Amino acid sequence: MAATQVMADQTTSPQALASRLRDYYTLTKPEVNLLILITTSAGYYLGSAGALKISGLVDTLIGTLLVASGTGTLNQFMERTYDAQMRRTAKRPLPSGRIRANEALLFGVLLSLAGGLYLFVLVNALAALIAIATLLSYLLVYTPLKRKTALCTLLGAVPGAMPTLIGWAGASGSVDRSAWFLYAILFLWQFPHFLAIALMYREDYDRAGYQMLPRFDIDGSFTRGEIVIFTVALVITTILPAVGHKGPVLYPLGMAAAGVFFLYYVAKLAISCSRAVATRVVHASVIYLPVILAMMLFGRS
Repeated sequence: MAATQVMADQTTSPQALASRLRDYYTLTKPEVNLLILITTSAGYYLGSAGALKISGLVDTLIGTLLVASGTGTLNQFMERTYDAQMRRTAKRPLPSGRIRANEALLFGVLLSLAGGLYLFVLVNALAALIAIATLLSYLLVYTPLKRKTALCTLLGAVPGAMPTLIGWAGASGSVDRSAWFLYAILFLWQFPHFLAIALMYREDYDRAGYQMLPRFDIDGSFTRGEIVIFTVALVITTILPAVGHKGPVLYPLGMAAAGVFFLYYVAKLAISCSRAVATRVVHASVIYLPVILAMMLFGRS
């Protein structure tokens, strides 16, 4: 009886509670959510007509964050068995056993439903629809295909770029050609970013049965070529509208400088299969995207 009481006290102690809350927070993939909030904010700002409506932006971000957190949690629920086989994910809350699978499932479903309902009621139906479509395509298409085909990156880039559309729809209630241009930028950006990550953790992914890279690409040369092609396409896509821009000269110069910066690291990866070089490409991509989005916001004002 005394031992049972001691165990109960330990699990309800402030330290245990804080640790459990951190585990639930980890389930939501906060590092991914930060990028989602950045791109959603950019979509909202660029999709706004006239003055920025702060309350609308906040509501859009809250709803999007809830859906994204639910998506991240459900993704980890679905992949818990495979995460246990990878060094980089084995210590996550689910494969390590710190959180039970049924608890994560309930948590993910509640977050997703709350986010979809929040967007529907406080933002608009289109933003809610895009958010739920993002969740479903990520979980039902991209996640299972990671173990079946290297084309999963292409298919995963579709929902991966949708936060820009959620933001745009949240601001304007519609999605126009300019919104799809912003979507294209994030769509293309994902290839150098995630393919470089796949090169970094190729052995780990193979251990868990993930087909993130083509089996025939033994030395990674094909994947490195893909990274170069998609990066060039990305840089061209961002620079072309800036050529005829009738605003501050800093806008086209900033776009060009950011493109040169990113291409420099990608070019180094093209001639090297080093994991360290691939890591630098990932870091460069994380710097490049916010800079590009900031320049677009600057160019609009």
